[in-house]
Amino acid sequence: MAGKSIRTPLSSVRGLGSAKEGAGHFIKQRVTAIALIVLVPLSLLTLMCAIQGGYEGAVDYVSNPLVAILFLLTTGAAFYHMRLGMQVVIEDYIAKHTTRAVLLMLNTFVSIALFAAAAYSIVRIGLGA
Repeated sequence: MAGKSIRTPLSSVRGLGSAKEGAGHFIKQRVTAIALIVLVPLSLLTLMCAIQGGYEGAVDYVSNPLVAILFLLTTGAAFYHMRLGMQVVIEDYIAKHTTRAVLLMLNTFVSIALFAAAAYSIVRIGLGA
């Protein structure tokens, strides 16, 4: 039985099957998860050091370019990881095509907007504005 397909004849006719995107999505999600395993504790430790000096001390601490870059990397990886995870949930549990498409677009837009707001705040503090 070598070479015999396990696909049903109907799915062969419709062209349904693997979208050939699953492995790439899986790898992206795992890479961001690994990055967050390092970035989140490092960011929390840095944040705990920053708040030792009160508000002014924290602002001065975050003004350090390395700290600002650390926070930007952490928020970027976190929001991208969130978008990937929500995409899986939407694709798996929303059956109606139109609703799924709208939610996937909304997921992307919300993720970008949240990152933009966080990045703006970090850069503004980092530049001392």
